[in-house]
Amino acid sequence: MNKRQFIKTLGIGGAALTLAPSLFTACAGKADKPLLKNWMWIHNVGDATLDELIERLTKARSYGIDAVLMETPMGETTAMESEWQPFRHAGLERLIEAGKATDVEVHGWLWQMPNNIPAIAEKYPQWFAVNGLGQPTHTNPAYVDYYRFMCPNNPEVQEYLRLRIKSLAAVDGLAGVHLDYIRLPDVILAEALQPKYNIVQDREYPQYDYCYCDICRAKFKTETGTDPLTDLDDPSKNEDWRQFRYNSITNLVNIILAPEARKAGKQVTAAVFPNWESVRQEWRNWQLDAYLPMLYHNFYNADINWIGQQVKERKEDLRIKKPVYSGLFLPSLTPDEFREACQISINSGAGGVALFGNVSDVHFKVLAEVMRR
Repeated sequence: MNKRQFIKTLGIGGAALTLAPSLFTACAGKADKPLLKNWMWIHNVGDATLDELIERLTKARSYGIDAVLMETPMGETTAMESEWQPFRHAGLERLIEAGKATDVEVHGWLWQMPNNIPAIAEKYPQWFAVNGLGQPTHTNPAYVDYYRFMCPNNPEVQEYLRLRIKSLAAVDGLAGVHLDYIRLPDVILAEALQPKYNIVQDREYPQYDYCYCDICRAKFKTETGTDPLTDLDDPSKNEDWRQFRYNSITNLVNIILAPEARKAGKQVTAAVFPNWESVRQEWRNWQLDAYLPMLYHNFYNADINWIGQQVKERKEDLRIKKPVYSGLFLPSLTPDEFREACQISINSGAGGVALFGNVSDVHFKVLAEVMRR
């Protein structure tokens, strides 16, 4: 659920690209089978020079890494400027150059709905999502301090996000834009995470339910004649109100964000939840080039086979049939479990795997073995 927290805990940074010779091979087993594509999420490249990055990506490519997703924080720039210059990030630019030299795709991994920039919260408090108790996220974030989500229906927020995508997509040589946190806060956390926060969520509770800001309420009332806060005895049981939140995120993706990236010729992908209902993220309706569901089975108190079931079900649900890459959380997998997770993912129809965590030589050797099969 929380990549930044995991990154800090695991110490993922430039070292995440220091790959062992025993990485893995993403080759096709037979000529009539599609090539597998494998991804890695990385936080940054630190102070690595261009030559160092070329060496690392050369090694990675030789063992089958096809694409890396680099987190690209965009600082305190607001959306109130009429036009933005292309996003500048020295580490990203060096990585793109290394990618060109090694035939490794570089995608910009960008947070969407959370906004933890104090200047924006101070100047635009109306941008932030409001829960069923009337509490905005910038003053009362759910679960953790950085859960300051914005409202997907606020026109100013939509313009802010569009211009951020435009800025990143304008970067020369970038293969794609990767949408992260493109959702609302979890109305119900994954089962294994609830004890961490000392909560029990046996139903949808108003303090975790978003968004009830004036804009969302007015928009829903215009569409249905109902104010979700004052006219519904239990908003959590109203299917129209539930679908309204799903559509709010879907429309943001399909109508605003994805088209903006494609204007610059960029691929559009997203990190998405298997329990999409709980984060109002109906990604089966999204118009993306690929989907990277975070299939962290231990979060859901599930076994390894659950990963394969999710791949199959999510592929069947897609309105637009594009590749689904199985996102694997390495800290929760022993080498044997990792081998099984990779094999199950591929056998279930995944286009490959996306690795998150501290990738060790052992992981790479196991994956190489699976890919050779």
